[in-house]
Amino acid sequence: MSTVLRSPEHKKAGETVAKILLEIEAINFRPEEPYILTSGKASPVYIDCRKLISFNRARRKVMSLAKEMLQQDAGFEVFDYVAGGETAGIPYAAWMADQLDASMLYVRKKPKGFGRNAQIEGHMEEGKRVLLVEDLATDGGSKLNFVNALRGAGAQCDDAFVVFFYGVIPGALEALEQSGVTLHYLCNWWDVMAVAEKGEYFSKEKLDGVRSFLEDPIGWSKQNGGE
Repeated sequence: MSTVLRSPEHKKAGETVAKILLEIEAINFRPEEPYILTSGKASPVYIDCRKLISFNRARRKVMSLAKEMLQQDAGFEVFDYVAGGETAGIPYAAWMADQLDASMLYVRKKPKGFGRNAQIEGHMEEGKRVLLVEDLATDGGSKLNFVNALRGAGAQCDDAFVVFFYGVIPGALEALEQSGVTLHYLCNWWDVMAVAEKGEYFSKEKLDGVRSFLEDPIGWSKQNGGE
C-alpha cells in the first residue's frame, strides 16, 4: 500500500482534524502509564475516533475535509460505492457516501450465511469501484480482510480512507502495499503533536514522553513493558 504524499493543504487539514479530536477529548496522552495494544506493544497514546459520531458540527467539518482531500487525490468520479468496515467504519461510510453521492455498503469481519456476498451488506454490482472506509489505521491487517472480501465479491477496491493513521509503526502497512491499495487519511500523530504543543493541551512531561515514542516506537515499547 502507498500513502498519498501530503501537500500543505493536507497538513493544514490534518491539524484542523487534530484540533477537533483534542477538543472532543478523543485523544489521551499517558506515557506514565502506557496502554498495551492488542499487538502486545506499549503505547503512550490512545485515540477513540468513534467519539466523533456524537459531535455533529465537528463531524460535518471532518467529512467535508475528507471529501476535498479524496477528490484532490483520487478524482471526482472514481468511486461507485463506499463500504464501511464493521463496526467503527459504518457511520463514517454513511457520511462519506453522502459526501461523494455514492451508494453505501458495509463489510462484515467474518462471513454470515452463504454465497458470494456473504460478507457484504447492501447491493453491489460486479466490477464497480469501491472505497473502503474505516475510522483509523494502526496496521493493515483488518483493512486487508475487508479489501479481500470486497474483491472476492467482484469489486474493484484499490483505495481505503481513514480519519486517523498512526503512521509510526515501521512496516505496519506492508500487506496492503503488496495488495496495491492506496491509503488516504486526514490526520496522524505528528499533526496531533503540533496542535497539542501550540494549544498546551498536555503537560510538557506528557508531550516529551509522546515525542520519544513517535521518534522510536519499537524502542519505546520495549523500554515500557511492551513487546
